[in-house]
Amino acid sequence: MEVQDITPCIGAEVSGLDLTQPLPNDIIDRLRALFVQRLVLVFRDQPLNRDQHKAFARYFGDFHIHPSKRNGMNTDDPEVFIVDTKPDAKYSNGEAWHSDVSCDEVPPSASLLHVSKPPDNGGGDTMFANMSAAYQQLSTPMQTLLLGKHAYHDGEIDLRNYGIRLKAGQSYSSATHPVITKHPESGLPNLFVNGSFTSHIEELQRWESDMILKGLHHHVATNPRIQCRVRWTPNTLIIWDNRSAQHHAIRDYAGFARYGERVSVVDGVKPQPFVS
Repeated sequence: MEVQDITPCIGAEVSGLDLTQPLPNDIIDRLRALFVQRLVLVFRDQPLNRDQHKAFARYFGDFHIHPSKRNGMNTDDPEVFIVDTKPDAKYSNGEAWHSDVSCDEVPPSASLLHVSKPPDNGGGDTMFANMSAAYQQLSTPMQTLLLGKHAYHDGEIDLRNYGIRLKAGQSYSSATHPVITKHPESGLPNLFVNGSFTSHIEELQRWESDMILKGLHHHVATNPRIQCRVRWTPNTLIIWDNRSAQHHAIRDYAGFARYGERVSVVDGVKPQPFVS
């Protein structure tokens, strides 16, 4: 097993492993520790079938069921979220900076996306941001302001971004989480708000919340010091830590197809506030 950091702040490429086969316990332990440290792990040339994909995911937690599967909007395999972008698609999954399904009471701790077919034009990279570093780069007064605050995460915000409206009898997740969370394994503080799901900071007036959230989203999106960018090649698997990382799927492949399957896992721990 060999490891090459992608940037100083986040991400690592891992080589020398065959994920189609069961892994020994010492390798699993090393991967789990590396995952907490680097937040994003990239494995290339892994021709996984669905069962093998799920078997690898189980090393990191129990399966998360996407809310669209829980409410009947989607009847595919409940443990798999399919990313199938057609050449003529108007939208693609993940086109804004976000943490997956942060609107759940217990959001996914990790997501594992296996892309078997990246776009033929070479596009479709994914960017990732270290949200502990995002917090640490805020000024001390801003850190102090955000500590102890809570934000409301509404899944319908994300649905509207894709032109989806709930039908009668359907519902979607919503939850309140600390704005600054404590990572359950590293103990580090993390900025836990994102443009796809976060509606408002509950303790502030709405105009104050809008102003601060806009600034925080800009801070994440325009700060290359806390980011890495990963290019997909056929049969690449990437696992990322939703507790401490956001990601953004770049849609620069209109007219070309992209196919992948995502499995997410949970650690069973609700986001907890960081106390300085």
